[in-house]
Amino acid sequence: MERRIIRRLLCIAPLCALSACATAGSAKTSELAELKAEVRAMRETQARLEKRLERMELHTSVMSQARGSSAPAQTPSATSPEAAAAKGLDTPGDLTVVKLKPRNDPAPALPTRVAVVEPAPDDMEMFISPASEGDGGGSTADEPKEQADTTVLDSEFEQAVAALRTGNVEGGVERLLRFAEENPRNPRADNALYFSGLGQMGLKDHAAAAKIFVRLIDSYPAGDAVLDGMLRLAECRLRLNQKDDARALYTRILTQFPGTAAATQAEQRLSSLSH
Repeated sequence: MERRIIRRLLCIAPLCALSACATAGSAKTSELAELKAEVRAMRETQARLEKRLERMELHTSVMSQARGSSAPAQTPSATSPEAAAAKGLDTPGDLTVVKLKPRNDPAPALPTRVAVVEPAPDDMEMFISPASEGDGGGSTADEPKEQADTTVLDSEFEQAVAALRTGNVEGGVERLLRFAEENPRNPRADNALYFSGLGQMGLKDHAAAAKIFVRLIDSYPAGDAVLDGMLRLAECRLRLNQKDDARALYTRILTQFPGTAAATQAEQRLSSLSH
C-alpha cells in the first residue's frame, strides 16, 4: 500500500514541476509585453516632444527674421568737404570714382537629403493588418500620393521648412500649403499647416495666418500641433484686435487640456489680458 502511494507521488511530482514552469513562463511573457508597451509609449512621447521643440525653434527663427526685416536700414551719412575741413581732415581735390562689380558667387547648396531610419519590428506590428498580409504586399494603381513614396514627401517637407529658416518665407509658406493640400493624410500635414501659419505671422499677415490655424484646428483636432495652433490663433486674434475671441481660445485650452504646457501659457496670457 505504501509503495503504491509513493509511486503515485513520484508520478505526480513531474506534473507539478511542469505546471510551475508554465506559470512562470506566462508571467515572464506578460512582463515582457508590459515592457514593450512602456517602451512604445516612451518613443511616442519622445517623438511628440521633438516635434514641439522643432515648432518652437522655427517660431523663434521666423519671428526674429520678421523683426530684422521690419527694422529701418541705416545708411551712413556722407561727409562734405567743408565738414571735413572743419574737423581738420585732409580731403583730396580730385576723387577717382571706382565702380565695383557685384560678386556672382553661387549660393551655398542647402542639404536636401534626409536620412532614412528603418522602424523597429515591434513598432511595425501595430500597422500590419490581415488585409495587408493577405494581398501579397503589392500596391494598387490608385494608391494615394502621400503613401507612394514617403522619402520624397519627407524631403519636400524638410525643404519647405528650410526655406522658412533661410529667409524665403513666402516661398516656404507656398510650398507648405501645397504639401498640406496634396497630402492631407500625411503625418506631417498638420505641421505643414502650422509652419505655414507661422510664416504668415512673420510676414505680418495675421488675418491669413488666423485662417490657416483655424483650418489646422478643424482638420486635425487630434494632431500634435493643435495646441500650439490654438495659442498662435489666439495671438493672431489679439493682433487683429479681437480680444474676446482670444479670451475664448485661452479658456478653451484651459478647459479641454488642463495640466499641459499650453494650458499654463493660456492661463498666463488670460491673466495679462484681465489687467
